[in-house]
Amino acid sequence: MSNGDDVQIEVALAATDEVRLLIGELEAVLAVEYPPEQRHGFSIDAIFQPHVRFFLARRHGVAVGCGGVALFPEYAEVKRMFVRGTARGQGVADAILARIEDEVRRAGLPVLRLETGTRQIAAMRLYIRTGFRECSAFGDYALKAPQSIAASVFFEKLM
Repeated sequence: MSNGDDVQIEVALAATDEVRLLIGELEAVLAVEYPPEQRHGFSIDAIFQPHVRFFLARRHGVAVGCGGVALFPEYAEVKRMFVRGTARGQGVADAILARIEDEVRRAGLPVLRLETGTRQIAAMRLYIRTGFRECSAFGDYALKAPQSIAASVFFEKLM
């Protein structure tokens, strides 16, 4: 599937070297900003479960971003959204998010939610620009100790 001028979005069915590298880069970025107890991302194993769809974004054949969506009975949740710094501002995040939203619509789910960190300013701008609104903690996040989600911001978008 192609989104944008030269961004291709493809389904990742396994933890390839490209997937591992992108998730590793995401973890390195987040580790600088947040202590371990404030990071709530899916592990590689959790990404490749039946209820999760995971996507790679390519520009000129090179993997430059990724993102997934976990499909739950009442909502969907964005997981592991990341674009390499060298590819930011080029429509990659918009293309990934559009593909995720298509998946949620196909699944017939009414709302798409996500958790991001307070220091992920560009990510929050993207989500607000694309129609997300802040919401309260949901799902497992709502059960966590307040100090473990102190650096979290929650968003949702009605589908």
